[in-house]
Amino acid sequence: MEPMDRRSLLKRAGAAGVLASAAAPAVHAQPSVRWRLASSFPKSLDTIYGAAEIFAHKARQLSGGRFDVSVHAGGELMPAFGVVDGVRRGKVEAAHTAPYYFYDKDETFAIGGAIPFGLNSRQMSAWTFEGNGLKLMREFYALFDIVSFPCGNTGAQMGGWMRQEIRSAADLRGLKFRIGGFAGKVLERMGGEPQNLPGGEIYTALAKGAIDAAEWIGPYDDQKLGFHKVAPYYYYPGWWEGGLQLDLYVNRKAYLALSSELKEIVSAAATIAHVETQAKYDARNPAALKQLVVSGAKLRPFPADVMTEAFKQSMALYDEISRRNEHWRRVYSDFAKFRSEQNLWFRFTEATFDRFMQSQRL
Repeated sequence: MEPMDRRSLLKRAGAAGVLASAAAPAVHAQPSVRWRLASSFPKSLDTIYGAAEIFAHKARQLSGGRFDVSVHAGGELMPAFGVVDGVRRGKVEAAHTAPYYFYDKDETFAIGGAIPFGLNSRQMSAWTFEGNGLKLMREFYALFDIVSFPCGNTGAQMGGWMRQEIRSAADLRGLKFRIGGFAGKVLERMGGEPQNLPGGEIYTALAKGAIDAAEWIGPYDDQKLGFHKVAPYYYYPGWWEGGLQLDLYVNRKAYLALSSELKEIVSAAATIAHVETQAKYDARNPAALKQLVVSGAKLRPFPADVMTEAFKQSMALYDEISRRNEHWRRVYSDFAKFRSEQNLWFRFTEATFDRFMQSQRL
């Protein structure tokens, strides 16, 4: 090829390259997003604390690494019960917690988690995802600049560990009982002395005699915390937590700053964590309960008069709150109607099937 021909070819190739680059769409790397998430739980409780880790892992995975969420145990960035204020003020972008911890801000928080004689875990998911639950709770949380996402459920819980046997409702009078959130109001009406302590502080208080009894979640977590070593009587059921729903709280400003894709990833990752967390509890609790009994735990059902009086006091409390708290009244009225319909249905199907199966030798 002659020099002139080579020059002409290069010029034509260069022009073609310019035209091609002009025609092709520009590719811009999407910016990464980094969030900090404050948990209300200690790392040692791998199931409940682990729900936040599942969320963070899935958010990273679904975004191809562009959405990075670091998870921090209770007390690491802020107190375990300080996460609502932390999210509201933008100190962290998100938190993972039990909503009823914050009933002192407004009793309505408790409905988003668990209230005495409320919904079981399946019913709670149904109210949240298919009923009006998510809509109503998000309208309430908007008052605190929070967007909520269901992010785990423990299932029905145990009634807790007692130093002394509970033979009647009278034995609850004067009992210093670490009990989660809103249930303490009912216990107080029954003469008990509720204590609201984070999970990481319960064992020490029970061992030193600062409290007489304590409940946490169920066999798997309770075994890890060692309550059976300092309080032998293990009661059931946890009538105040038929299915504790955990929530991911997200700062509204941080959420609105996300792309539509990342917003969907937050929702998807939280839902995956929601399902996996309960699956872990259901899978791990049976073996842990057997091990606790072998270690000396004495299983006891709450006496009938405890259950009856607790139910009576719970319903009376809800009526009282409804008369003075507009937020509670709006959410609870819908919740209560849904609960009635669910119990009618479960009475003929789930409960009957469960009772039969549990009476069989398998």
